[in-house]
Amino acid sequence: MLSDVERPATAIPLSSRFELPILPPPVQARSGRMTNPQLVRRLGLFDATMLVMGGIIGSGIFLNSAEVARHVSTPFLIVGMWLVGGAIALAGAFVYAELAARRPEVGGQYAYLRDAWGPLPAFLYGWSLLLVIQSGGMAAVAIMFARHFLDLVHWPVADAAVASCALALLTIVNCLGVRAGSNVQNVLMLLKIAAILALVAAGVWLAAPYIDGATPAPTQRPAGLAAIGAALTPVMFAYGGWQTASFLSGEMRDPRRDLARGLVLGVVGVVVLYTAVAWACLRTLGPQALAESRTPATTVMLIALGETGATLIALGIAVSALGFLSQSMLSAPRVYFAMAEDRLFFARVGRVDERTHAPVFAIVLQGVVAIAITLSGTYGQILNYVVSVDFIWFALTATALFVYRRRDPGRASFQVPGHPWTTAFFMLACTATVLGTIYNHPADSAIGFGILLAGVPAFHYWQRRRNFRRATSS
Repeated sequence: MLSDVERPATAIPLSSRFELPILPPPVQARSGRMTNPQLVRRLGLFDATMLVMGGIIGSGIFLNSAEVARHVSTPFLIVGMWLVGGAIALAGAFVYAELAARRPEVGGQYAYLRDAWGPLPAFLYGWSLLLVIQSGGMAAVAIMFARHFLDLVHWPVADAAVASCALALLTIVNCLGVRAGSNVQNVLMLLKIAAILALVAAGVWLAAPYIDGATPAPTQRPAGLAAIGAALTPVMFAYGGWQTASFLSGEMRDPRRDLARGLVLGVVGVVVLYTAVAWACLRTLGPQALAESRTPATTVMLIALGETGATLIALGIAVSALGFLSQSMLSAPRVYFAMAEDRLFFARVGRVDERTHAPVFAIVLQGVVAIAITLSGTYGQILNYVVSVDFIWFALTATALFVYRRRDPGRASFQVPGHPWTTAFFMLACTATVLGTIYNHPADSAIGFGILLAGVPAFHYWQRRRNFRRATSS
């Protein structure tokens, strides 16, 4: 690997099918420039925690409490779904925290999959991340940012144009280096937290609580497994994204400690915030009005502060969406960089700029693909099959922990509490999410799987290229 990761004494060796040559460290030339520039370790625990929270919190929390209320009608279940989703997310964070302690390498989840299951699953993960999961999600969130931004400024500009400009700007910022990108991400994350806390404060202290019986009673719906599963889908959408912080393992000063702690702290913080938002909206609107609202956060702020409140929450949603885009642009390109390091992608994507120590080509690639999807107008459909593909990789990554523990039974600096039961719980939840998405959106899920499978011939092409280069160089 090109990164300067110091392997632990109990590091798990790569599969014999996929050994890479050990490259020399960067050499200082007489001109003072690095002839082999590498990623640098500049991120700490606070950065890791903000990355985890930034990867989870987008704009969905301002809308999805109403979606949950449409499927389950009792206050206990409306709030309880967010606690159940939080438990699943926390179980996943535990798994990724131990994986980070055992394999603190650039690329994070890509490296976990590669070293446990070989290069093909890892490549397919990176392939789907670029073409489906990350870029599709970024395109949709960019459009949402543009719409709220234009509601505030009233410019006669198309949504797609503003969204593309935002993505281009964040691409440029992250090309300036991991510290610059992380600083922007940290500021936006703090603003997101402030917006969420303002919403909670307005719903709890400024808005009068709903009066039971003042609105027509909702039609009683039995809270069966189908209803609970349908309510859990938007919750899991909202909780997804904690794993993206692992992509920057190679740029953290102490990934074994800071990434593991950041994963747990970040997910716990998000669970608290999400549950507080659901409770504040429920307290102000009640189950029936909450289920009928298309914009529950805006409705709560209108009740509490009038038009000023609606303007403030629109600004908060725009900032939250922009913060998610910033985190995605910072983290995801490190996977494509790791793929190029493994000689399974374009060589230029694996190069680091000698001045900024950032994988500039990988960042630009992510920006270009996200902008292309934004301009294509297909982002709405893409979101329908993102989850079916994404949660396959969650479940497969969790199984990697069993592989690592069998290969190296030694104690890691962080271990999953309650393993193997908590790990199995996370795997089962991911599997149920995939099956539920396929059942509800079979056509869109088929498109997602089609794009995923298209990566198989692409992998074999890059593998043949790599093997040919090795043969000619020897």
